[in-house]
Amino acid sequence: MSISSDKSSPLRIAILGGGRIGSAFAFHFARNARHEVTIIARPNSARLAQLRRDEGIVTTTHEHASAIICDTLDENIPYDFVLVTVKDYQVRALLPALTRCAARKIHFMFMTFEPDRLRQAVSPERAILGMPFLQSDFDANGHLKISIGKRETLTDDPEWAHLFRAAGLPARHEPQMALWLRCHVPLGVAFESVAVAAVQRGRGASWSRARTLALGVRACFAMIRSQGYEIYPKDKARLEKLPVSIVTTMLWGLSRIPAFRTLLATGKTECSALVDDMLASAPTTAPSIDLHAIRAMKPE
Repeated sequence: MSISSDKSSPLRIAILGGGRIGSAFAFHFARNARHEVTIIARPNSARLAQLRRDEGIVTTTHEHASAIICDTLDENIPYDFVLVTVKDYQVRALLPALTRCAARKIHFMFMTFEPDRLRQAVSPERAILGMPFLQSDFDANGHLKISIGKRETLTDDPEWAHLFRAAGLPARHEPQMALWLRCHVPLGVAFESVAVAAVQRGRGASWSRARTLALGVRACFAMIRSQGYEIYPKDKARLEKLPVSIVTTMLWGLSRIPAFRTLLATGKTECSALVDDMLASAPTTAPSIDLHAIRAMKPE
């Protein structure tokens, strides 16, 4: 079935993860595009209970999108696709079920330094890689506040980019998604780690912490090159060439923006796991790589 050929035929979509990102996707697919959406949230969690009470997603503007709510993925249902919005370190325990499930496509939508591992786990023919660019949060009542900006969600499948756009979500096809993700992790870790540092201090991160992260980004890019990859896309290649003082200033300044801290300071565990993944992939044949600088990117 072509998802772009028949807009009158709703798709059967499962979203693995009922947090801010998964809920935002679920709302748009169910409310705007009228697809059949199943949300799979963590067993025994407060979020699962909230979703069941609301029978779907309720926004802060009192809009409602109906969804089927579950605590496990039914491997026998032939979903048109499963959208995986949990963190990379969380998905590892779920990969066996994703591998066995009858879904036609599985779309991984999160930061990862090992995209090929995900592809091989569920088979390259079924795997799609992407990166979400949605801003959403929950209020005190568990209702979702969504902010759709101009930045586009990325996917390496042009057909699914069409699906996102049809649901009202800016999106574009990124043919080199695996390389994009690999090169984004150092910067993503720096952003999350500097936000965590800022929250811990009750204000912006210190200059020394921002500089530590800037040095870490440089070391990560050097390691990626030592693995035989280019730095992609061009904006990250330009960032790689900037003086450490400029990158330090950028991180230091971002940490002083309240919205930046609110959005990214939740990633302490994710940061540490991604740093461990980068360190584990470091080639032993490149002793010049500053592994200490990479390790120091973990939130303090």
